[in-house]
Amino acid sequence: MSVRDREVPALHIGDVAERVGLSLRTVRYYEEQGLFAPAGRTEGGFRLYTEDQVERLLLIKQMKPLGFTVAQMCELLAARDALGDADPEVRTAARERLDTFAADAAKRCAELRTELARAEEFAARLAQHA
Repeated sequence: MSVRDREVPALHIGDVAERVGLSLRTVRYYEEQGLFAPAGRTEGGFRLYTEDQVERLLLIKQMKPLGFTVAQMCELLAARDALGDADPEVRTAARERLDTFAADAAKRCAELRTELARAEEFAARLAQHA
């Protein structure tokens, strides 16, 4: 177990949402979808998170504009989590799955760049007529 795994949960949901740039509602939604979970709760029942969970939420946020579904996000995160498995076969399968996701993400980025170029061309045309 690493030091990070033993990290004491200290961040409240509002702190996490602000740091990641998401609404409280979105953070709760991702939690409801099983993409991540609080590390603990206060005596009063408030969610508490660690820095590792903030990083996980940032990764989720980065997947969203690429059009990954919640199911795909779950699959990608499960593969990422499996990299720490003791079984070398599980780690190899996880790396292969992540390689597939990386190729898919690269393709999606290329498509977005093409769309952005079209949008910029359109905006430039409009500016000429304004």
